[in-house]
Amino acid sequence: MTKANVHSIESFGSVDGPGVRFIIFLQGCPMRCLFCHNPDTWELGKGQEWSADELLDKAEKYKSYWGEEGGITVSGGEALLQIDFLIELFSKAKLRGINTCLDTSAQPFTRREPYFSKFETLMKYTDTILLDIKHINDSEHRKLTHHSNSNILDCARYLSDTGKKVWIRHVLIPGITDNEEYLTQLNAFIKTLKNVERVEILPYHTLGTFKYEKLNIEYPLKGVEPPSKDSIDNATKILMRGLQL
Repeated sequence: MTKANVHSIESFGSVDGPGVRFIIFLQGCPMRCLFCHNPDTWELGKGQEWSADELLDKAEKYKSYWGEEGGITVSGGEALLQIDFLIELFSKAKLRGINTCLDTSAQPFTRREPYFSKFETLMKYTDTILLDIKHINDSEHRKLTHHSNSNILDCARYLSDTGKKVWIRHVLIPGITDNEEYLTQLNAFIKTLKNVERVEILPYHTLGTFKYEKLNIEYPLKGVEPPSKDSIDNATKILMRGLQL
């Protein structure tokens, strides 16, 4: 039995996967996204330890609210840093008839062993992937997150090849990810994928800036305001061009 470092739990989530979800936020993230609103999730060793059975027992207390589509979603931080625990959690969830959803940037993904075999096993127990694409251009992705996006896009292609149900999520940041040329490039990549069921724009916000102050970290995007409704609507139109969803 493995245990996970859990940052927090949300018992009634309605925006992180199909239906109403019990959301588990795991601790630890390798990326340092400039727009991150949860810097308190970065350090892997922190958080409270939970076993898979403990989390599932707690989740099932809310099962009556889930309906036909709901279930559990595991997010982060970056959930794939704790892949051994995810395999145990999701396999046990399926034995209980629970729908499973993984919210990930896919940064830890690799086709090297032993990780790739573990990822393939995890996918057997995963119903839906919420794939967060931070930036489609590798050099700009490095500036935005301090990491390459090559393995992230490779994961997207792998999921497409295997037919795994995927929702693409993208944070709209004024001056960084909101211009038409960039969004057209992202749209072109999404159109190469055969398994995308939904594309979601996540408007940039500043709700987590107080956490930076508490942790004595300078907020990187100071002065950047959330996008306007017109900007969000325009970005949505561009990303949805030619998609039959």
